[in-house]
Amino acid sequence: MEENNVIEFESRKKILAAARKYIDSPELFLAEKDKAVPLLLKTLKFAERDIKVEVMLLLASFAKPEASWIFYEMIKNESEGEEIRNNASIHLSVVGPFLKDPQPLVEKLLNDLESPDADLRLYATFALGWEGNHQAAIPLIGRLYDSDIRVQQNAVNALCNIRDDRILNMLLERLEHGPEEQKRAILFNLWRFYSKREEVKNVYLKYLEHENAEMRFDALVLLGPLEEDENFVEVYRKCLRDNDQRIRKLALERLSENSGSLLPETREEISVLVDDPDMEIKRLAMNILKKLK
Repeated sequence: MEENNVIEFESRKKILAAARKYIDSPELFLAEKDKAVPLLLKTLKFAERDIKVEVMLLLASFAKPEASWIFYEMIKNESEGEEIRNNASIHLSVVGPFLKDPQPLVEKLLNDLESPDADLRLYATFALGWEGNHQAAIPLIGRLYDSDIRVQQNAVNALCNIRDDRILNMLLERLEHGPEEQKRAILFNLWRFYSKREEVKNVYLKYLEHENAEMRFDALVLLGPLEEDENFVEVYRKCLRDNDQRIRKLALERLSENSGSLLPETREEISVLVDDPDMEIKRLAMNILKKLK
C-alpha cells in the first residue's frame, strides 16, 4: 500500500513538472498539443489552486473544445471552491462559441439555472453568456428576477455578452425598476451595445441627474469612453456644481483635458472651486486656471 502511494506521488510530481513546462512555454504547448492537452486535463484533477488557475487559462486560450466539459465539471464540484468555480464559468463563456456542437453543454447549463443551489445558478448563468447564444436569452432574462442578487448581476453580464440588441430594452426596463446593485451592473454593461451608442449615451446623461450619488458618479465615469464621438464640456460644467466631491473632481479632470476650448464663463465656474473644501479639487482648479492664463 505504501509502495503504491509512493508511485502515485512520483507520478503526480512528474505530471506537475510537465504541466509547468507547458504553462511557462505556450509555444511548447502548441507544438505538443496532442500530448499536452490530456496531461493538463489530468493535472486539473489534483493540482493546487494556483496551478489550476494557470492551467485553466492555458486550456481556455488554446484548447477550447477539449476543455469545455472539465470546466463544466468544475462548476458543478462544490469542493473546488469559489475562485476555481468562478474561473471555470468565465472560461466556459469564452470557449462556448468555439464548440462544434454546444447544444449538450447548453442544455446542462440551462438545467442548472433552475437549481435550488444559488451558487450553481450563479456559475451557470455566467457560463451561458457568449456571443450568439440566443437560445439562452429568455432563460437568462428570467434570472434577472432571481432571489439571489449575485445571480441577477451575472444575468446582466451574460445577457450583454450575447450581444443581441433586442435585449437592450429589457435591460433598460430593469434599470428603471430593479434593485440598486442590478442597476449599477446594467449601467456598466450598456457600452457593449455598440449599434445603440446614441441611446446608451442618453441613458448615461439621464443618470447624471439621478438622486443617488453613486448612480451619478457611475454615469459620469461611463460617459468618458464616448468622448471620442462628442464633446461633453457643457455636461462637465454642470457637474462642477454637484454636491458629491468625486463628481466635481472627475468633471474637473475631464475639463482639464479640454482646457484649450473652454469659454470664459467656464473659467469663472472653475475659479469658484479654488475655495472648494476638498484639497484635491482646489489643486486641480488652480492647475487648470494656470493653463488658461
